Amino acid sequence: MKRIKLSVIMAASVALLFSASCKKEYFTSANKNPNSPDWVQPTLYLPTVEGSLAYTQGGDLSRFASMFTQQTNGLYRQSGAYMNFVFSAQDVDNLWGNLYTSVMNNDHVMMHESDSLQCTTYSGISRVLMAYSLMLTVDNFGSVPYSQAFMGASNLQPVYDDDATLYARILTMCDSAIFLLGMTDPGAYTPGSEDAIFGGDPTLWTKFAHAVKARAYIHQSKNNAAMATLALNEIAQSFASNKESAIYKGFGTASTANSPWYQFTNQRGDISFTSSTLASAMLTNNDPRFVSLFDTTYYKGWGNDDAAPYYSGFAGDGSETVELITYEELQFIAAEATITKGGSVADAQTFYQAGINASMTKLGIDTASINSYIATNGTLSAGTALASICHEEWVALFLNPEVWTMYRRTGLPALTAPATASSSNIPRRLLYPQSESSYNKKHVPAGSTMYSPKVFWDK
Repeated sequence: MKRIKLSVIMAASVALLFSASCKKEYFTSANKNPNSPDWVQPTLYLPTVEGSLAYTQGGDLSRFASMFTQQTNGLYRQSGAYMNFVFSAQDVDNLWGNLYTSVMNNDHVMMHESDSLQCTTYSGISRVLMAYSLMLTVDNFGSVPYSQAFMGASNLQPVYDDDATLYARILTMCDSAIFLLGMTDPGAYTPGSEDAIFGGDPTLWTKFAHAVKARAYIHQSKNNAAMATLALNEIAQSFASNKESAIYKGFGTASTANSPWYQFTNQRGDISFTSSTLASAMLTNNDPRFVSLFDTTYYKGWGNDDAAPYYSGFAGDGSETVELITYEELQFIAAEATITKGGSVADAQTFYQAGINASMTKLGIDTASINSYIATNGTLSAGTALASICHEEWVALFLNPEVWTMYRRTGLPALTAPATASSSNIPRRLLYPQSESSYNKKHVPAGSTMYSPKVFWDK
């Protein structure tokens, strides 16, 4: 079956890395591979790490999570099986490999090189990216290798670290990043246009680190007011508007640079959008975002004639962005955290309405329509506040795998498994890949299914 390859998207970055590392030498380099340099400056690693992360999150992770949370609807072939929770360990081999090799291993090397050169901005950025990527991996798989990962041939069978312990490490990593990004001397190399998320701005990377911490705390906040308070403290130091959100902007209209969802719908197209539970709920609520998220006249000829989306980024031409953590998400986290810590519904409502406003403004919804929707749907009630907050986050984080994490933490929105599904319960985690069972079996947690063991915060 035809597969969408991350290597196609990353060809430009890899070519840049290779071309920049070749030198004009003769007999002295006869036994050296010019395409495998001993050292590469961090400016060349950064676009590869960012592009790989965006492609991986916006690819398999987004598709699996969007079907589990019924933002999309798998129709047939593989997507039809996934929609019914029918998975094999081989189905996540590519995802696992991309997370560990293309994203985290390259980031680990970038971190090492940046530290050795005392390039503090790059050192900070590499830690924010690692913290984010590791949390994404833990949230989808649970306990995973980290402390012994990235050691190459010296350790091909790394142990699995406890997921709660890894969360503590993620928070420490963010604190280190914040310290490094605040240093006045960035070193010999400073990021610029090769940074497709923030253009090298250390202030925004610092805010991203605080956003990662806010996510980590809200994930652990069920029946825990202290964690909710910590989340609010981090949000206060993070993104102040839509324009500061952590969004990858490196995909393009050329066929070798298209976004993952665009590739998928053009090459496969076995996922429906307007037949999803999300689309139905938005129509019921007269949600003006519907026409921005779904193009009901679009048809690619794969049998999915009920629409394809404008995708995440809402361009529809292959240059779609991938949203990592956004300002609107932080507003919904703040609303939830306020309720969890015992704050007033009125205070939570302020954040809630700000999240709706940010979501709609990002999509270009006119002010009158925003005000009308908020007038009808923007009031929180004590008994249903969390359900309302999660519904709006479900809409706003369209195709973002964070929605599956939100569902597992809260049980909201209230979803019912498809009648044809293999289980009446929505999956709680992804399977470990076949590659791990084949080559690292002694360390793979025994008895792992899509329902057990749950990720530590899933209570």
